[in-house]
Amino acid sequence: MSIAKKYNPREVEEKWYSSWMERGFFRSKPNPNKEPYTIVIPPPNVTGVLHMGHMLNNTIQDVLIRRARMQGKEACWVPGTDHASIATEAKVVAMLKERGIEKKDLTRDEFLKYAWEWKEKYGGIILEQLKKLGASCDWDRTRFTMEEDLSAAVIEVFVDLYRKGQIYRGVRMVNWDPQGKTALSDEEVIPKETMAKLYHLNYEVVADGAEKTYITVATSRPETIMADVAIAVNPNDERYTHLHGKSVRIPLLGKEIPVILDEYVTIEFGTGALKVTPAHDLNDYELGQKHNLPIIDILNDDGTLNEKAQLYVGQDRFAARRNIVKDLQEAGLLEKIVEYPSVLQTSERTGAVIEPRLSMQWWCKMDKMGKPALEAVMEDQIRLHPPKFKNMYRSWMENIRDWCISRQLWWGQQIPAYYLPDGTFVVATTKEEALELARKQSGNAELQLTDLRQDEDVLDTWFSSWLWPISVFDGFKDPDNKDVLYYYPTNDLVTAPEILFFWVARMIMAGYEFRNEMPFRNVYLTGIVRDAQGRKMSKSLGNSPDPLDLIDQYGADGVRAGMLFSSPAGNDLLFDEKLVEQGRNFSNKIWNAFRLIKGWEVDENLPCPNETSIKWFESRFNEAFVQIEDHFEKFRISDALLSVYKLVWDDFCSNYLEMIKPAYQQPIDKQTLDATIANLERVLKVLHPFMPFITEEIWHDLKERKEKEYLIVSAWPKKDTFDKDLNARMESVLKVVAAIRNIRNSKNIAQTKALDLSIKVMNQDGYEQFLSIIRKLANINEINFVQENVEGAISFVEAGDEFFIPMEGNIDVEAERERLQKELEYTKGFLESVKKKLSNERFVSGAPEAVIANERKKQADAEAKINAIEQSLATL
Repeated sequence: MSIAKKYNPREVEEKWYSSWMERGFFRSKPNPNKEPYTIVIPPPNVTGVLHMGHMLNNTIQDVLIRRARMQGKEACWVPGTDHASIATEAKVVAMLKERGIEKKDLTRDEFLKYAWEWKEKYGGIILEQLKKLGASCDWDRTRFTMEEDLSAAVIEVFVDLYRKGQIYRGVRMVNWDPQGKTALSDEEVIPKETMAKLYHLNYEVVADGAEKTYITVATSRPETIMADVAIAVNPNDERYTHLHGKSVRIPLLGKEIPVILDEYVTIEFGTGALKVTPAHDLNDYELGQKHNLPIIDILNDDGTLNEKAQLYVGQDRFAARRNIVKDLQEAGLLEKIVEYPSVLQTSERTGAVIEPRLSMQWWCKMDKMGKPALEAVMEDQIRLHPPKFKNMYRSWMENIRDWCISRQLWWGQQIPAYYLPDGTFVVATTKEEALELARKQSGNAELQLTDLRQDEDVLDTWFSSWLWPISVFDGFKDPDNKDVLYYYPTNDLVTAPEILFFWVARMIMAGYEFRNEMPFRNVYLTGIVRDAQGRKMSKSLGNSPDPLDLIDQYGADGVRAGMLFSSPAGNDLLFDEKLVEQGRNFSNKIWNAFRLIKGWEVDENLPCPNETSIKWFESRFNEAFVQIEDHFEKFRISDALLSVYKLVWDDFCSNYLEMIKPAYQQPIDKQTLDATIANLERVLKVLHPFMPFITEEIWHDLKERKEKEYLIVSAWPKKDTFDKDLNARMESVLKVVAAIRNIRNSKNIAQTKALDLSIKVMNQDGYEQFLSIIRKLANINEINFVQENVEGAISFVEAGDEFFIPMEGNIDVEAERERLQKELEYTKGFLESVKKKLSNERFVSGAPEAVIANERKKQADAEAKINAIEQSLATL
């Protein structure tokens, strides 16, 4: 068989992925004879395309699912997408504009027809891209949060919680997107650091007949002064004692508002006087509630000023800001403008600046459902990996607020509330059920379906995705169906820390609320993929590579390994393309090892000279496997890969193959070849979850396989005993080899030149089985055991034994003596400078302890180096 000199991922990846799919290796069905292992994908937005965060997250999921499959578990990875109300509606609106159609000119049904058209055309792109990565999802189970059964589950849950008193309708402060014209969850709000302006405005103090006096108030939003209902000062602020019980006039408007006292006001910020605008700031709202102040909302849904503003009516909020600043300046009421660093809250989807706004919305109470969800994590029934996130989780859950679940959109599950002509409403799963309830509630048996009007709003996307681990198995359609009973609770969830509260916590709440048990046992929290400068990758910054381009250039295995090399759980990954280059190089290393083995000819009559090497690698594999399994059990996926990497690159390729490979163009004995193939098979198994394509390719080319004898479904290795002493002795032997190679490099002795080696050791029996290995790896001619030091030799110590390499005939002694003498003089001079610094009392008394310690280390290192050089000179 002809084997390509270079591994070509393009020829391999599509072939094996198609083969896995055709043979149904990804499919799963309940099997009472097997332990289930279940992962549900964090459903990417249906608008999405593959980005670096998806690559990291889904690689980790695939590693876990492939390992479980090889462990003999019934592995089920459920894929799917989220309907992403805001993002998708924005995409559809943009598509319609290109066709010359405005949303406002369509009925709801007409718009939804276009939305489904868009979804069917573009909605599956990201899932197809995940296949390029090697994601072994059960694609037959693909779900979508707005498909019929999942939408029915959302409506059922809404009605259930409403009837339990957990859902209500009311006016509260929300994050309002004036461009999208909808409320947003906190997760959909992106903070952006910026330089803001603080406008110092003069409010006239109301006084009978006295000379005009003013109080200066600092605000970043002068366009909202028409909604002011009070000025607040700290009662302990002596500057404003004279204003207690007084009133002031709003600039330009002239309206009188009271001065109130509250310790909430920070004396040191701005001027220490705070304008209170309850309709447009959450903290002001709470202050207004506390002091029973009125609420004046001066903004329309689109961010323009309404009639209540009295001034600048119809102007956009930012245009109004420019105009009011100009008018305040002309009126002499603008004291100054100061710039300061601030954080701007923006919409994730539209980029618009968020308005805190009082709005009539639907809310879900969180306090009752939050308690079991908090306890489950705090008591480690559900484990967060890494556990450092428990404190963040507890902080969120102990300060939980009611959840705004309504959105002013058309794409999504429409809220099942139906309004009667008198403005009252009923909540029901269908309009027919709503009519029955409405007739009973109103006492009007003549009501018709046409008399009911369904709430226009849809539910927050999270209100469907919090049901995901249950709804994907139709746990609401049939709570006792075989799928949900077998696969739920799922095993592991892989997601990002930024949605720990918005999604993870809510899924835990839903699990206990609707199935009375946890939805998963472990939550692996990935970090954020950042560029080399630490910036979050984004299209706007242009700092994010196209994942598919990376796969095309380096292969999916190279990208997968590169992503995991330096991404421990919970830590951000500073992405550098050199990481995936390292992953590709790893692929090439494995491929070259495979080519080497396949290139050997076998002589079945040869005896086996490699028993020690074979025993050692088998023992070393078992030792490494215990470590690999420990990393997996503790969700240290990156560490698991690094352990596999070391096992493959160092132990198998660099050491074991070098120990056992035959001389150039010489055959190998059958026992060694068979053992080596078996060892490579074990290596391929532990590597497969991380690098599935190249391992499957080598697996099939290594020897004849039966039809379904695929690596993807081969048995995961079992933990076995290992010879600790043998491993330790071989580690010392390899250090000896490395030391001899270093001597060659430092003395410019060719690797091809055979050297002699003398060993001063108390018991030479411990070395007998390793002498052939030392000879082979270090190119040693004769090995002698001695009782005394060897003159004219370079020496080193390993594990208490001293080794000597005679230099006679191997180096130019005079040149070496001259080099060492120069190095000795330089080192002595360096040592004197360090000693001089340490003898300086002013330096020692004034420098930090760490600096002093560093200087003392320099002294010790220099003294040790001088001693070593002098010994080397003595041997010459």
